[in-house]
Formats: sequence, C-alpha cells, structure tokens
Amino acid sequence: MTLRELVVAYFQYPAIIAYLALSVVAIGYTVRNPAPLLPTVATVAISILVYPLVWYVLHRWVLHSRWMFKVPLLAATWKRIHYDHHQDPNHLEVLFGALHTTLPTIALATMPIGWALGGAGGASAALATGLLTTCFYEFCHCIQHLSYKPKNKMLAAMKQRHMAHHFHDENGNYGITNFFWDRLFGTFYERIERAKKSPTVFNLGYTPEVAERYPWVARLSGGVATGHPRQRRAVTDAE
Repeated sequence: MTLRELVVAYFQYPAIIAYLALSVVAIGYTVRNPAPLLPTVATVAISILVYPLVWYVLHRWVLHSRWMFKVPLLAATWKRIHYDHHQDPNHLEVLFGALHTTLPTIALATMPIGWALGGAGGASAALATGLLTTCFYEFCHCIQHLSYKPKNKMLAAMKQRHMAHHFHDENGNYGITNFFWDRLFGTFYERIERAKKSPTVFNLGYTPEVAERYPWVARLSGGVATGHPRQRRAVTDAE
C-alpha cells in the first residue's frame, strides 16, 4: 500500500468523516462565540497534553479490563470496542472505535477543561481539539494496521511497538502515538525484552473456560476463536 492509497482509505471511513464534520461545527461555534485568547490557547494546549493520559487510562483499565465481559449490559460494548480488534487486528471494520462510545469520551475528556478556562467558547475549542487529535491518532492507527510500511523512523517505531501489543504481549505499549505514560507507569517494552509471548494476546483473557461462566460475548461472536488470526482466516477461506 502506498501513502496515497492509505490517505484515500483513511478519509473514506465514516468515523473520520464524522470527526472532521463535528470539528468544523465546533470551530465555527468557537469563532462566533470566542473565549479570550489566552484561555483559548491554554485550553487547546491542555487538551492536547491530557489526551495521551486519557487514552492510556482508558486503554489499560477499561479496554483491557477483565470486568466488562462479566456484565451482560456491557459485554456487547466491550466486544465491539476492543475484543474484536484484538481477535483480528487487521479486520478493518473494527479498526476505529464506535462513535457512540468515542464521541462522549472525547467530549468528557476535553470540554470540562475548556468550560473551566473559557466558558462555552473554550468548551467548543477543547472539543474541536479533541476531535482533531483523535483524527491524528486514528491516522497513525491506520499506519500501524494497514499494509503500509512507513519510511519515517518515528512512525516505524510506533508501528513496531503497537504491533508488539497486538501480536506479542497485550500487557504493555498502551499508547498509540505517545508512549510517555507507558514509560512512566512501567508498561513500555520493546519486543526483544519479552521473550515469551502472551497466551491471551488475541483473546484478552476471554478464554473458552471464562466464556463458560460469562457467555455473553461468546454468544455474540458465535463462539470463542482461538489461535492466530491469520490461521483462523485460512481455515475460514478453506471452508
């Protein structure tokens, strides 16, 4: 895949179109109802800085939790927002998060900051910042999961670490573009540092044994898939 093909594919995703459209609305509201310049600048800066921490917390303690699949009302959400993504990391239909989960999260992570600093205009500026930051994160996420080999060393290192998270050990490298919080909390690793592959890297701990007690995700998934995604696809294609 070329960079041009990657960009074309990226802008075809409904989630990205929605983020960009909503960011235009938020920017328009900010222009019509501006907060003072200094609070606006502070709002944008803080929103950008806090975003990696919010993502780290959600990714580590929510998406990789082993409590959501135990709750019948949350099982379908957990399946859609992360279990399916780890079951088959190259399955493009679940590459981006579902809008009904991502949009409220972006708003809650950013708008209170903007409101505290600049009222309604600050809140809309913060929301626009969160939406555009999400677009940047998702573009990097596309690079990491699509068959594109980045020439930039920083992007190549990001992809290598994220692929280790998906194919070697899910207990670490929770960042997408920023691994500062992984380093701070001791979850950063290079693949060479962990010789043993995690047995739950594709199922996030939702094993057939666990599914017997908490069956809701398995019922939605048609069972519990085991083994490497590529091997499962090969079996499916053969059938």
